[in-house]
Amino acid sequence: MRTPVTDPASPQLIAYLDYRAFLRDWFTWRKAANPRFSHRMFARLAGQRSPSLLLHVIDGKRNLTAATTRSFARALKLDREDTTFFEALVQLDQATTDDERNEAWSRISTTRRFRAARRIEGAAFQCLSHWYYAAIHELANRPDFQADPRWLARTLRPRVTPTEARQALDCLQTLGLLVPDERGRLRPADASLITPHEVAGLAVHNYHRGMIDRARDSIDNADPDERHLLGVTVSVPAALVPRLKAELNQMQARLLDLCDSAEAPADVAMQINLQLFPLSHPPEVS
Repeated sequence: MRTPVTDPASPQLIAYLDYRAFLRDWFTWRKAANPRFSHRMFARLAGQRSPSLLLHVIDGKRNLTAATTRSFARALKLDREDTTFFEALVQLDQATTDDERNEAWSRISTTRRFRAARRIEGAAFQCLSHWYYAAIHELANRPDFQADPRWLARTLRPRVTPTEARQALDCLQTLGLLVPDERGRLRPADASLITPHEVAGLAVHNYHRGMIDRARDSIDNADPDERHLLGVTVSVPAALVPRLKAELNQMQARLLDLCDSAEAPADVAMQINLQLFPLSHPPEVS
């Protein structure tokens, strides 16, 4: 029967989101405990012919297959739950699309050990990955804001379910983004999101996809006086792109300052998108 490695000095899998880093630290720990331990010995434990497979995987020169993932888990003496977690880490690292990475992250973040050990990081990713979390955070500026999932569900555009609204409220409070004021009413607060760097980019991708979807929906579902969509197609020298980005950043800062300095009470949550993206490939360099 396999048993998990419980030596307190050994690397704990739950502390990692990069399986290659875990393998590197595990091997270093095992080598320190037994100087005779080698990549060849690990390969024998894993039932693999190549004595350099572990080294190549750690260095990113080789990927694991489904079969070698299971054999590595046996060599590492992972229990069933940690084996499932390890398999998800491999999927997260080797996924080729955001959909695949989101699927892997879902498997990782819903495991019992992850929820117990890294709840805040999981909540931060969830917050960034759903458009209505940000909208609810901004709605909390309204004088008539109600921390009632049913009120939120019918106030948001498009509507969400009360269950989704309740989950968002719980998550925003867990992260300290919504806090009670002196009267016990939830209000927005400045707080940092602790998002694991291994999936920070994925969370940002999810955020922008969600907001771009809302922009597309507004074409049909928002009155013209409620929205303002601008677009222009231009040809520019590639060297100008950094300056265009800087101009957009400055524009965003001016718009935020305008919003923050408004004297009237906030009564609607708005999304402002500033987008710049290529419509062609640059010339090939010979």
